[in-house]
Amino acid sequence: MQKKIYKILVLVLVIFALTSCAKKDNIIFKENYESLNGTTNKNGKEHRTVTINKHNAIVISNAKEVVEKIGNKDTFYVYFGSNLCPWCRSVIEKAIEVSNNNEVDKIYYVDIWDSEGNEILRDKYSLGENNTPVKEIEGTEEYYKLLSYFDNLLEDYTYELDGQKLSYGEKRIYAPNFFYISKGKAVRMTTGISDSQKDAREELTEEILKDEEQKFDDFFINICDESC
Repeated sequence: MQKKIYKILVLVLVIFALTSCAKKDNIIFKENYESLNGTTNKNGKEHRTVTINKHNAIVISNAKEVVEKIGNKDTFYVYFGSNLCPWCRSVIEKAIEVSNNNEVDKIYYVDIWDSEGNEILRDKYSLGENNTPVKEIEGTEEYYKLLSYFDNLLEDYTYELDGQKLSYGEKRIYAPNFFYISKGKAVRMTTGISDSQKDAREELTEEILKDEEQKFDDFFINICDESC
């Protein structure tokens, strides 16, 4: 009997040790973004240095899970971005700060690129003969479902040609895009980017940071909407 109890105790301790050593999503996210500090991208441009609060609400996810949660009529926040995205690196610190202030417990995170900056979710176009759009990479099935779910909030996917802005004929999930889903319906979206910021790598002035804070306050505000 004592030997059996001892084995059970050892097993419990081993399981506890393994689960304790496993990194949480918030730490993985922090390390993922901070790993690019002091480095440059493939074009030689320096990545903005960021410091990610380890107390963040990030839950690492994927498009399939988000589609399922929408289908289940869940209420949640989701962030589409990448540690490589310079605009994402401009707003992520303020997004975490404001979401913490508003006691947001979960923000599902979907990475749009792989470690080399290749699309792993969205489609990709180029201009072919006569400058007509040609789809080089097909988006995932889940991506096109998300486009339909977020249609009311998304902007057109456009390109410029001879000074004109033309459409590829579909909407686009850009980065960064933060969405609030209430009972399966997309009701709010923000990039968090200040209207005063014109370049992704420019200094974040006090004015820019205040704008970011206001945008995220409006987005993460703790109000009783149709999800209540």
